[in-house]
Amino acid sequence: MIGKLKDLARAAYRRIPLARSIYRPLRRRVARAMLPRRVARFAARGQALRIVIGANRKHPSGWVPTEVYALDLLEEADWQRCFRPATIDALLAEHVWEHLTREQGTRAGWICHRYLKPGGRLRVAVPDGLFPHRDYLEFVRPGGSGPSAWDHKELYTYRTLPPVFSAAGFRVELLEYYDENGRFHYHSWNVEDGLIQRSSRCPQGRRFGGLEYRSLILDAIKDSPRQPLT
Repeated sequence: MIGKLKDLARAAYRRIPLARSIYRPLRRRVARAMLPRRVARFAARGQALRIVIGANRKHPSGWVPTEVYALDLLEEADWQRCFRPATIDALLAEHVWEHLTREQGTRAGWICHRYLKPGGRLRVAVPDGLFPHRDYLEFVRPGGSGPSAWDHKELYTYRTLPPVFSAAGFRVELLEYYDENGRFHYHSWNVEDGLIQRSSRCPQGRRFGGLEYRSLILDAIKDSPRQPLT
């Protein structure tokens, strides 16, 4: 019964503009009110504070999911409302940074760096600009054929993504990526530090020229405190 009601609600949302105009502001208000409370509950229980950025309704157990309408990567006021500096243990962002320009990506990195604890890490996955099949590249390029490619701003490679985070004060460790010769590189990573769905660890079934869908993945690690943003 609940499942049928959810299906009806989704159908109304898709087909009725008035339903969307009512739902979106309500969703934003509720999400923004609930996120600080959820964070406070984790702190009260003494649990590690691990945040998923742009969760899209998917998140590992023990992590706090967020969406852009509750926690905007580029709006430090959103972060100030929910967190104190240097209190987050880990951040996870799967296929988020390609929706930012490089300049925005570094600013978002600065904000993440400020709110992570020393030793904390930000795990990032984006489409891989050196994936060795043209259909994949067409699917993920800015303005490409993929369902969210219309909003993609960048198509990164293992050479161009790390500087976005090193410029924000992070030490960067590449975990998965293709190089210019089509060779796949893998460095062992712990799923407890953030599970990436579109990775070699979690085959998705989508294939391009016989190759599994994979991402460019890195860890951006905060080794020392950073001066506040100005």
